[in-house]
Amino acid sequence: MNKKYIYKIRTEKVFVVIFFMVSLLVISGCETDDTQTIATFTQLVMADEFDTNGTPDSTIWGFNIGTGENGWGNNELQYYTDRAENVTVQNGVLILTARQEPFEGSSYTSARLLTKGKFQQTYGRYEARIRLPYGKGIWPAFWLLGDDSNGTQVWPQIGEIDIMEYLGNEPSKMFGTVHGPGYSGGQSVSKSYQLTNDRFDTGFHVFGIEWGPNYINFYVDDVLYNQITPEDVPGEWVFNNGPFYIILNVAVGGNLPGAPNAETTFPQTMLVDYVRVYNRSN
Repeated sequence: MNKKYIYKIRTEKVFVVIFFMVSLLVISGCETDDTQTIATFTQLVMADEFDTNGTPDSTIWGFNIGTGENGWGNNELQYYTDRAENVTVQNGVLILTARQEPFEGSSYTSARLLTKGKFQQTYGRYEARIRLPYGKGIWPAFWLLGDDSNGTQVWPQIGEIDIMEYLGNEPSKMFGTVHGPGYSGGQSVSKSYQLTNDRFDTGFHVFGIEWGPNYINFYVDDVLYNQITPEDVPGEWVFNNGPFYIILNVAVGGNLPGAPNAETTFPQTMLVDYVRVYNRSN
């Protein structure tokens, strides 16, 4: 993107929450018919601030390598690697880089990090501060996938929570989604969030969920824009069943975004300032 990386200035947020002895509130930032359950999770249980240059912290992150099955199930075009050319930590940010290059039979390379087997949790607040890439065919995501019980369960039965997905040719819009049995792929339950006079590729934004029994709240920069509950899905609610792990990736091409076009420039980078997970304080 030919943009200089900027050393981040950390700001600590102070949240003041007033409880009125009710558990259901109507939030003005959502549609008027959206009744929202508000929960606060303030006990930090995992954080990667990406303060050490080099490879990502191996106690938190592992890698998916290769092209997966049928392009990771989506006909994606990239080959995922753990090379420094595709994933590194520099100047306080995690940098995931998608490149156009011949590699192991693919025309593109990128990176996909995951906390499977290293950090997994049921419920909580999950958030990351991210600056997104840009261009047709660029498909970054910050998401959670349910544990597969050593391969005894398969997607979509294990569940998937997409905290942030984004198509690079629509730089002002992102979306949050859940996938489960009876509502996966093109039948998933999703809602988009649109910036006004701003773009996700020109600055950092915080993407998060607050997830508890029978609800998932979706946020951008602390704006609550959607809630999904068992009543909103046409199949089994699988999000009370067990731990989920975190995935960060930048895909190239695939069923949803389509292939890059002549106007897509490479390399494209996703910058991650931090990833934090909280539990409810007791």
